[in-house]
Amino acid sequence: MPTEKIRVTQLQADLHWEDKPANLRMFDEKIAAIGNTSDLIVLPEMFTTGFSMNAAALAEPMDSATLQHLSKWAAASEAVVTGSFIAVENDHFFNRLVWMQPDGNYHTYDKRHLFTLADEHLTYTAGAEKLIVELMGWKVCPLICYDLRFPVWSRNTEAYDLLLYVANFPAKRSAAWKSLLTARAIENQVYTIGVNRVGTDGKGHYYSGDSCLVDFEGRVLYRASHIEDCFTTDLSYSAQLEFRQRFAFLADRDDFSIV
Repeated sequence: MPTEKIRVTQLQADLHWEDKPANLRMFDEKIAAIGNTSDLIVLPEMFTTGFSMNAAALAEPMDSATLQHLSKWAAASEAVVTGSFIAVENDHFFNRLVWMQPDGNYHTYDKRHLFTLADEHLTYTAGAEKLIVELMGWKVCPLICYDLRFPVWSRNTEAYDLLLYVANFPAKRSAAWKSLLTARAIENQVYTIGVNRVGTDGKGHYYSGDSCLVDFEGRVLYRASHIEDCFTTDLSYSAQLEFRQRFAFLADRDDFSIV
């Protein structure tokens, strides 16, 4: 039986453009300030570099400084720490999310939907496998940024309890970001988290953040805009389960398969 509550922290930060050491130092400080108060800490997409296509210069193998920091942060905070970075494996580049556990074991998810408007598909290799992980008995589905626009991929066919997106979602598309996070929460009857960055990147794109927590009814419980922010809250398993049982909409969803 899942634990009744999990405590989740969302870290909305202004990333240093293509400067891994500076970003790692920044998150050293931010995660240390959280202490041992959370069960899950969520960082933005490409949290060490910003949303860069300069993968040849920035990509890291799976024994890199970024993985070492994720392991250190998870162990020190006694929490899962997750976010994506630029990974290289078998001569392919990936926008790869790491789900790092306090014991040093981890799972990965490679972004499936690559952002063609920024030619992400010309640099990175798309993932093919959805990741469902467990946290204190809760099933969690972590996805990345552009995945948000594709509801079939995030459809709750695995009975997961928490959906989350790590992102670099520009301010000029913030209306879509806010609306789609709410839509994903409603259609999947699930707590939905979106952690975005703030500030201006090296390409001149401005990010307003708008990191959100939306509950299983579609109510926005948290949103922060235009500022760095660290937000921690408890999620209730029984409240979500009771709502799903009272309004059993998921039982009426269409069957499908992804080819």
